[in-house]
Amino acid sequence: MRVLTLTPFFPSAADGARGCFVAEPLRALEAIGIESAVIAVEPIYRPTPMPNGHPASWVRYIAIPGRVGLASAGFFLYETLRARVRRLHREHHFDLIHAHAALPCGYAAMLLARDLQIAYVITVHGRDVFFRKQLPGVSGLWCQRVARTVYKSAARVICISRTVASEIRQHTGDVEVIYNGVDSGRFSPSGTSADRTVLSVGNLISTKGHALLLRSFALLGPRYSDVQCEIIGEGPEQERLCRLASELGIANRIQFRGRQNRGQVAAAMSRCTLFALPSSYEGLGCVYLEAMASGKPVIGCRQQGIEEIITHEKNGFLINPEDLQGLTLTLSRLLDDADLRDRIGHEARETILDRYTLRHQAQQLAQTYRDCAA
Repeated sequence: MRVLTLTPFFPSAADGARGCFVAEPLRALEAIGIESAVIAVEPIYRPTPMPNGHPASWVRYIAIPGRVGLASAGFFLYETLRARVRRLHREHHFDLIHAHAALPCGYAAMLLARDLQIAYVITVHGRDVFFRKQLPGVSGLWCQRVARTVYKSAARVICISRTVASEIRQHTGDVEVIYNGVDSGRFSPSGTSADRTVLSVGNLISTKGHALLLRSFALLGPRYSDVQCEIIGEGPEQERLCRLASELGIANRIQFRGRQNRGQVAAAMSRCTLFALPSSYEGLGCVYLEAMASGKPVIGCRQQGIEEIITHEKNGFLINPEDLQGLTLTLSRLLDDADLRDRIGHEARETILDRYTLRHQAQQLAQTYRDCAA
């Protein structure tokens, strides 16, 4: 079987983690007979990404800058890809198109699939479900209407969690949940003693909860003066977070690492004491799964996709969003109890090995492809 993958998320030389959840399952799919031709897309007002070893063709398309142009971006992408995809299809027949995100790739896939007379599926990763929250007013409404058309026309809508699926079912009935998988070889326990470090990985945006983590870290007090907080990621909140750390008197214990490659992230997860990302806006969150695969106790938030993976106090911990006291108590409990950390970390890795590896994800995707292409 041969699949055309259209995605706005894909690793590049500048950012090897971006879209790793799209790129990394491809090898596992290939191992079970699914060949993927990947077209990664970028609007023309952004620089052309440089490849970093993952096989993909990068294509730039005309788009109006900013979120206001999102609703029309799929049509412009289709016009950019139409001749190229027809030629590729003539040379080596595609059985199916797999688009990631409704806009722009889902809309372009809908039009391309009509031209080629094949089916398309779409994976919804979380953010593109909530257009009205991200884009208030007419822009958000327009995006939502276009996305609804994409969902209804797809042979299958794949969601990364039941949390995401519950939103999509308002617009279409044929929804399937396939959780992201983890490279359990790369993300694995190191067998060496861990640093006294609380690790957090995520873009530095307000919904990720880094400010809450800093406030909680400050409340831990002098009893935990030997514990460091390591934050991997970059984004518009960095200056504010650095200022907050200084105001709280903990700047010397907070390490902002910036963007890191996949190997560096895996190493950080392997050596940390525990992982915490109190995000209030997460479809699933691959970083939670990666930390669990690394044998670490994880702290996430209820009402997010990770609640479907973590059983509280069995293979991880869940707090309520914005719950400063709950986060602080959970951090202190884990920092004080090595046996608890070991037990939870062991259960976390077993959870991943049992259901959430790249192999599990690839097998489910392959079955969906075969069902929809039949």
